[in-house]
Amino acid sequence: MPYAVTRSCCADASCVLACPVNCIHPAPGEPGFGTTEMLYVDPRTCVDCGACTTACPVDALKPHTALSEAELPFLELNATYYKENPHADRAPMYVVPRQRTLPAVELKIAVVGAGPAGLFAADELLRHPGISVTVHDRLLTPYGLARAGVAPDHQDTKQVTDLFRTIESQPGFSYRLGVEVGTDLTHGDLLREYHAVIYAVGAATDKRLGIEGEDLPGSASATDFVAWYNGHPDHAHDIHNLDAERAVVVGNGNVALDVARILTADPDTLARTDISDRALAALRDSKIQEVVLLGRRGPVQAAFTVPELLALSSLKDVNVSVEGWPDDLAPETTEKTRLLWELANRAPIEGRGIVLRFLTSPVRITGEGSVQALEVDTTTLHTEENGTIRARPTGDTQTLETSLVLRSVGYRSRPVPGLPFDEVTATVPHEAGRVEPGVYVAGWIKRGPTGFIGTNKTCAHETVESLLDDFTAGRLAQPAPGTTMAPPALGLEAWQEIDREERAAGEAQGRPRVKLTDTESLRRAATGAPVVTG
Repeated sequence: MPYAVTRSCCADASCVLACPVNCIHPAPGEPGFGTTEMLYVDPRTCVDCGACTTACPVDALKPHTALSEAELPFLELNATYYKENPHADRAPMYVVPRQRTLPAVELKIAVVGAGPAGLFAADELLRHPGISVTVHDRLLTPYGLARAGVAPDHQDTKQVTDLFRTIESQPGFSYRLGVEVGTDLTHGDLLREYHAVIYAVGAATDKRLGIEGEDLPGSASATDFVAWYNGHPDHAHDIHNLDAERAVVVGNGNVALDVARILTADPDTLARTDISDRALAALRDSKIQEVVLLGRRGPVQAAFTVPELLALSSLKDVNVSVEGWPDDLAPETTEKTRLLWELANRAPIEGRGIVLRFLTSPVRITGEGSVQALEVDTTTLHTEENGTIRARPTGDTQTLETSLVLRSVGYRSRPVPGLPFDEVTATVPHEAGRVEPGVYVAGWIKRGPTGFIGTNKTCAHETVESLLDDFTAGRLAQPAPGTTMAPPALGLEAWQEIDREERAAGEAQGRPRVKLTDTESLRRAATGAPVVTG
């Protein structure tokens, strides 16, 4: 009875270390780790011990007898990985943590950014005695995209926040929430108060399309739309026009699939999640019947992962179709194209629809005062001398009527005040996470918007190793005596009060939580005062 890794895999490798028979790959240090879409269980060597399930923070590992109908394809997906990537020559992996002898002095570290990368960095640091970590964030709530980015219908993935609560409970951990570095504090302020600073600020903006009409009302980024339905305080009160029968998403990564699912989901199903109440009310009144996802290139180049495509294909009440299949593309080219070909040839069902349309490029957005249509052009694929596959417009244009166009072509980090910044990669230049002794980066500001939640764990480990190397070598400056910058901020206990309030409100409604989405309510909850939600 082999176990299988399913869609919610966060790739943090906890299961790899827990497995006594080395049957989960790719492991840290192996080819593919950090770049494959998930981890995989080898059904030939799995001994059904279940050790991996207790280690997994998101319940992604399940015995085959516990798989739902929608999860059954993951059995073959796990097995196929080993047919294509044999691991018989790889010895069992026993990871022995690097043994360090640190100077016997207190080490104070500031982490800027309370998302997965920042919290994994804090966890790595707090494994060593004598280190204290204060995590700063401009928001009044932590967890970054794990709270405000993961789709509300993916509650299993959000279970990683249980791990974050464990990290918070460690001695030496503290928060400064509601403090923005660059406004309330400067980079210099942090360097005067702490031995070192790790920036894990993520990627808060998006890439633009650069087409006419992109700034019309009704044209927005998928990043902002996701923040809206997840109750992010910056976007919880946004208004999106859902009055047309069609919405168009430019891009076909996992975020685009998330948006399409939410726009076509049954609101009664969403009502059992932690979706924003305002967004839920708007979706109940939505007139959207079809969501079209546009990809400039073909199915092989689609950015979404196979696990997310499997989840999309398992929807029972949404018609998922495929358009723009290249004439010369064999369905069996990849696992992704095989699944897409099955969708393309599946009998249609009644209900709302999602169209995965390839070889289509946006040309211009049109409308009088707001979005009314998107003009698109079909494309053909051309391979350049360096092997890069480019989409070239054909001039065969079409107009798609819509009131909502969402661009989903990638996240982008902002410059960090006081740090160097590469405008091309939108990252801070570094060496193994070290910008200079005392200043470090982790997460997307370090490597760009790639990987999964668990990828931040190995990323943070590398950064912390560089920091501890500098500490051991005496390269970290001492904080200025008596320096304590203390802008008004919420600490750990205040966040725990907010968490309790949201969970209690959710329990009363049969939901995981009811999110507080405005500053006043969050601050009231932080003091334990009654809050009216909804």
